[in-house]
Amino acid sequence: MKYITVAFWSAVFGEILGYIVSQLSVGTYSFTTVAIIAIVVGEIAVIAVPAISGSAATKEVIHHQ
Repeated sequence: MKYITVAFWSAVFGEILGYIVSQLSVGTYSFTTVAIIAIVVGEIAVIAVPAISGSAATKEVIHHQ
């Protein structure tokens, strides 16, 4: 369910960002291309960030009392 939610919101925010960037740069706007790129980047971020953060965490947790 997490990946579906990320795909949806990545597409929504990607479309907004893609439209704004295309208007500011006087470029062409392609709905499908922007959606695919945004979803791929969003899914990679959801997979990569916890993997990178998890490998940086220490194996031992020290509790201070």
